[in-house]
Amino acid sequence: MFRSGSCSDKGPKQFMEDEFICVDDLQGHLGSAANASPPGAFYGVFDGHGGVDAALFARKNMLKFIAEDQNFTTSRKKAIRSAFVKTDHALADALSLDRTSGTTALAALILERWTMLIANAGDSRAVLGKRGRAIELSKDHKPNTTSERLRIEKLGGVIYDGYLNGQLSVARALGDWHIKGAKGSKCPLSCEPELEEIVLTEEDEFLIMGCDGLWDVMSSQCAVTMVRKELMSHNDPERSSRALVKEALQRNTCDNLTVLVVCFSPEPPPKIEIPRSHKRRSISAEGLDLLKGVLNND
Repeated sequence: MFRSGSCSDKGPKQFMEDEFICVDDLQGHLGSAANASPPGAFYGVFDGHGGVDAALFARKNMLKFIAEDQNFTTSRKKAIRSAFVKTDHALADALSLDRTSGTTALAALILERWTMLIANAGDSRAVLGKRGRAIELSKDHKPNTTSERLRIEKLGGVIYDGYLNGQLSVARALGDWHIKGAKGSKCPLSCEPELEEIVLTEEDEFLIMGCDGLWDVMSSQCAVTMVRKELMSHNDPERSSRALVKEALQRNTCDNLTVLVVCFSPEPPPKIEIPRSHKRRSISAEGLDLLKGVLNND
């Protein structure tokens, strides 16, 4: 039912700190661990900072925490929110992990009746390709955006030159316990994801998920236009994700790059037909006289 492709590149940075997960068959992946899981898929992008430890931990545990949650079969939104918090707290308890390590988290859960849930904490982004139009399904949690700035300042945080408390370029993340303090305390750096739920239709062709290394140098619409053109040519989501990474590198991105492309159909996107107008356009007699007068005056 779902086809996905991925591509990662460390870009100009010395180390690769991104992680991702692609599960096209949720039932097959979870096996006996699933609580009567329906058919579906799961995808995630984790953009680490302060090392790759937190991103790797989130990739290995996020889906497990979602599937094992008691609300998974009745309220997926609660299960996802809870999984983000559990992952965050588990990072605090993992003695082998550096407390200065953190990661953004962007997840997409697709289940029966074509319901898709997007959960985001950080500045990675999910964009839907809808018959050639780009529909952003997540917000970039930058400290200087109005909503995040108000939330941060209300909780006693400050923003220096676009950085939360002068340290982080994101307003939401998992980990970073050297900033958060004690578990359960209110902190300007939030692990709470924002959720978006949509029901996919025939017009919804593919989903692009990428870390900020892509979106720093490319608009959402540009990415959708590129991927649609690629899929119409070869119908391969893997090659499409590689094309986006290659383009971002050529545009001199300054960050690691991770891109996922998820197709909702086995067929390539159809050619968009622009309907021709059969209406005859004519100028009125009054308009013709006015035009003649203007020309004669010249």
